[in-house]
Amino acid sequence: MTSARHDQPGQHDQHDQHHRTVTTPAGRRIHLVEQGTGPLVLLIHGFPEGWYSWRRQLPVLAEAGYRAVALDVVGYGRSSKPADPAAYRMVELVEDNAAVVAALGERRAVVVGHDWGATIAANTALLRPDVFRAVGLLSVPYAPRGGPRPSEVFARMGGDDEFYVSYFQEPGRAEAEIEPDVRGWLAGFYAALSAETMPAPDAPSPYFVPRDGGRLRDRFPADRVPSWLAEADLDVYAAEFERTGMTGALNRYRAMDRDWEDLAVVDGAPIPQPSLFIGGAKDASLTWLAGAIEAFPTTLPALSATHILDGVGHWLQQERPDEVNTLIIDWLARLAD
Repeated sequence: MTSARHDQPGQHDQHDQHHRTVTTPAGRRIHLVEQGTGPLVLLIHGFPEGWYSWRRQLPVLAEAGYRAVALDVVGYGRSSKPADPAAYRMVELVEDNAAVVAALGERRAVVVGHDWGATIAANTALLRPDVFRAVGLLSVPYAPRGGPRPSEVFARMGGDDEFYVSYFQEPGRAEAEIEPDVRGWLAGFYAALSAETMPAPDAPSPYFVPRDGGRLRDRFPADRVPSWLAEADLDVYAAEFERTGMTGALNRYRAMDRDWEDLAVVDGAPIPQPSLFIGGAKDASLTWLAGAIEAFPTTLPALSATHILDGVGHWLQQERPDEVNTLIIDWLARLAD
């Protein structure tokens, strides 16, 4: 396992914030950004983001006395981008996270994830309790493996429309929509899921695609961006995906059926470590996954707290960073080493 450090001066590198690339025993390169010293907190992003989605958490966690590390999940940024969707299986991403902890010279860590990162974080805690002592979940609650194959579930959703997860399954299909105008697509997607800019409740859902050949972006807001998304922030996200393409990020969706097979050995298993859940009251994920939240007493028996933030959409650590930072730091302070 090797580690290469390459500090990069610039407007986003504050205090002791450093970029680093580690190589796992499996030969996968993981790019990360770290700041601060103290107990390790590993931050896992969702789709379609990157380490940069934690830009407002890194300095605050560092100031609070933690070693905050935000990585680019495989498929994103400067991390490896294998061609085979099987390389994006949950079990592979879990081992990436454990390898990062070891490469940083640590034995134990807290893992916090948002969106897909929340699901990755949950399974990381579940499968590697020897390394990860607590787990924080943002936007997407823990739902244990179970039920029918995911592709079968998603195929039944939407009626005349196709659910976006199904739309993402065919290699090249979503790429053909997104990659000709990455910046515009990202702006629309971020706006569609942000509380202040999302479509009205009676408008067609941005999570579904008309089965007659429509596009996902046809239902995105076209005339506004959320206030949390500065032009410079959008430039960072767009530049990364223009450079890398979208296939690596989309391959996480294309590995879901493989996850269902791999995780059969932990079907229905609870996560015993201390946990935290934070969601946005205007996030559609909470409606779809209400059953998962109701099951928390069984699935997350050591849950410290559930916080549902009023007037917040899906991108909560960017929409409401100060409030989210306070909740995470208060929770971390209560954890026993």
